Amino acid sequence: MRRSETRTSPPRERVRAGSPHRVRSVIPPAPTTILALLLLGAFGSPGLLPGASDPVRVVVETELGAFELEVDVDRAPITATNFLRYVDGGHYHNGTFHRTVHEDNQPNDSIRIAVIQGSRNREAGAAAFPPIALERTGETGLAHLDGTVSMARGRPDSATHSFFICIGDQPSLDYGGMRNRDGQGFAAFGQVVAGMDVVRAIHRAPYEAQRLPPPVRIVRVYRKD
Repeated sequence: MRRSETRTSPPRERVRAGSPHRVRSVIPPAPTTILALLLLGAFGSPGLLPGASDPVRVVVETELGAFELEVDVDRAPITATNFLRYVDGGHYHNGTFHRTVHEDNQPNDSIRIAVIQGSRNREAGAAAFPPIALERTGETGLAHLDGTVSMARGRPDSATHSFFICIGDQPSLDYGGMRNRDGQGFAAFGQVVAGMDVVRAIHRAPYEAQRLPPPVRIVRVYRKD
């Protein structure tokens, strides 16, 4: 989630977060685009159909405990499908939560956030999938609230496997927010629905700068039946 060097002028309107307990629609969701449907078909993930309305429940087991999240395949189909193909391929098994961001460890940022960031097992030998198109919160109707799961990125359309979880509401990460200077925000695609105490425990783990030494190990990540 490093800051992009792109200097695109920010949009005039900002998406504002609502209740801190759920991912809610903050603007009317845009219709699923033809591009999104084509990408869904290209990804070929089992169990995902265009226009699906039920979120997919995913369990994340870590050495500090487990938590569950719901992946919104309806409103963020490109991002959700990308995340689920890493899940279904076992890419997050033995991955890590390696980064924690607090008020006191981001001295170079005038806009402060609070998140933890995780990634796949980079030593497993499998290559990452190609980067995906950025699904902006201004299009999906999602917002970065407490427990929202979103994709890390540098420039737009560069997200692959690394994801983060919000600790508290983070409107500066929405479309129009200026945590990233391009103003495009990040692609929210899910919500922690159980085990937020584990997420907060990871956030409280000892850190050096924004690094967790040692990182918190992800035991495995899988779909819940």
